[in-house]
This record gives sequence, structure tokens and C-alpha cells, in this order.
Amino acid sequence: MKTLNILKIDEEGIVEDVLSTNPRLKDLGIVKGTRVRCLLKSPLGEPKAYLIRGAVFAIRREDAEGILIEEPYKEAVYE
Repeated sequence: MKTLNILKIDEEGIVEDVLSTNPRLKDLGIVKGTRVRCLLKSPLGEPKAYLIRGAVFAIRREDAEGILIEEPYKEAVYE
């Protein structure tokens, strides 16, 4: 299982568990089952901006390391 901080720009994940003790994360809507997409990275690499439930939030590396994610289900593309 990966943590949120290793998502690259335009990658998505689904929150599996929140291990961080920061209560603000739940206030932002980061709970199990939430789809998260990495949008931007600051010039120094942190914080990163994530799209969460239609809003964009900057999350520091130490907080992102406490969020476990799994790869989203990818639909098959038939041509």
C-alpha cells in the first residue's frame, strides 16, 4: 500500500486509512474511500496540492505520509 506523498502529478488514489493524528485532515474530508488526485507540487517539492471532493488543498509531506492509499479501479478501455 502506498502513502499519499508518493503520488505524482495527475495520479489518483483512494484513501484506505488515515494514520495521521492531525484532526484537520478529517475536517478536509480525507476519510476512507475518498478519491484524491495530486494536482501540483511546489518548486521545492512540498507541499503538494491535492484535489479532494472538488476542492484543492495543500498538504505537507509529514501529513501526507500518514494517509494510506490504494490505486483506483481502472475501467477497461475497449476499442
